[in-house]
Amino acid sequence: MKIFYSETHRKHNPPFELFDGGLRAPYLENPDRMDRILNALRETDWAEIHEPSDFGLDPVLAAHDKEYVDFLASCWTEWLDSKPKDPSLFLPATFALRHHPQKPKSLLGRGGYYIMDLSACIVEGTYEAALASANCALSAAEFIIQSSASPSSSSFTNHPSSFALCRPPGHHAGKDYAGGYCFINNAAVAAQWLSSKGNVAVLDIDYHCGNGTQDIFYERNDVLTISLHADPDFEYPSYFGFANERGRDKGFGFHHNFPLPKGTDDGSYLATLDRALELIREYKPMHLVVSAGMDIYADDPLGTIKVSTEGIGEIGRRIASLKLPSVIVMEGGYNNEALGRNITTFLSAFV
Repeated sequence: MKIFYSETHRKHNPPFELFDGGLRAPYLENPDRMDRILNALRETDWAEIHEPSDFGLDPVLAAHDKEYVDFLASCWTEWLDSKPKDPSLFLPATFALRHHPQKPKSLLGRGGYYIMDLSACIVEGTYEAALASANCALSAAEFIIQSSASPSSSSFTNHPSSFALCRPPGHHAGKDYAGGYCFINNAAVAAQWLSSKGNVAVLDIDYHCGNGTQDIFYERNDVLTISLHADPDFEYPSYFGFANERGRDKGFGFHHNFPLPKGTDDGSYLATLDRALELIREYKPMHLVVSAGMDIYADDPLGTIKVSTEGIGEIGRRIASLKLPSVIVMEGGYNNEALGRNITTFLSAFV
């Protein structure tokens, strides 16, 4: 399997984040996550790790608002120019209610307009790392297109797969906002790029709702989006991910949320997954993008879903049974000790 990975992710390494109640804690979405996964991949006999290509900004701007991307690009320089008391990271203290939004001119005002929460911390290398992460997803998408078309790729005719080892993750980033450790929506950028080749399905199995992906494609019928996640009644992102959110206008019926209760185990999760996979089969997409969050694991520090490593492997097998050309995009997963084992167990189903 082709794995697309960039060392540039290390430039995004905030010194802390703020949890509920204002607790300052070490940044959970840290470079060690990638090291654990890389170590596990290198122990397999099927992982081929490659640098991503540079696709430029056009594919990113096809999924994201240009002024938002401009903000990400200039934020750090503007922050340092403002001579802040604590220059270690940028994080606003006031956040916009988007019911009647007006965008202010001040940096902190724009920060609160474009950032959803206290975990999307910006440091000097954040923008560069986010672009490299998106290029990993685009390179993985390009690979499955080239492999599907190549006569020499008969070993996986019609359903090649690839893995974008993305950091920062992306599925909480909407058209014009960052949140949940995410700045550019890697899976959505890849799905948008693939949509020019035919209909695409995006399946999000991260513990948290893929609110950003939902936002980007909510009025579209050429990209089916499905998210299985902890119920937003008790879990982040709180304001997205309810079952009655089905899409809007021509996109109505092309988005599906499956909120799950605390303690969901292997059997219950797989039963819900089967419903989601049936929707994908009915849609008959040409390509599949999987937002692969491993925070569904039973011992994840941010999760309440209780899926085992064996269950994660079965999730992979059932998704692979769709026999679709598939781009698998790394999202969450914060039990670093188990992260490499869980992702290689999942990916092995596609090999």
